[in-house]
Amino acid sequence: MPHIEIYTQPWCPFCARALHLLDRKGIAYTEIEAPRGSPARAEAMRRSGGRTTVPNIFIDGRPIGGSEELLAMDQAGELDPLLATA
Repeated sequence: MPHIEIYTQPWCPFCARALHLLDRKGIAYTEIEAPRGSPARAEAMRRSGGRTTVPNIFIDGRPIGGSEELLAMDQAGELDPLLATA
């Protein structure tokens, strides 16, 4: 099973959408609360190469983007193979 980390913030509909997709697929993940200005948010930005928005999603340490990118990968049929091989 891949190691998935998602940096989120409260009341974020994009975060909720990404978490819902992974929950629906039965994929375990680590959610890291990263409100604006927090050390966790700075860490997410550093790890993602400067991406300032949430969610910030990493699969086995690889930054894949946010909710839109996760959903696009799923719709293109790219997410399940990544999750199976990671």
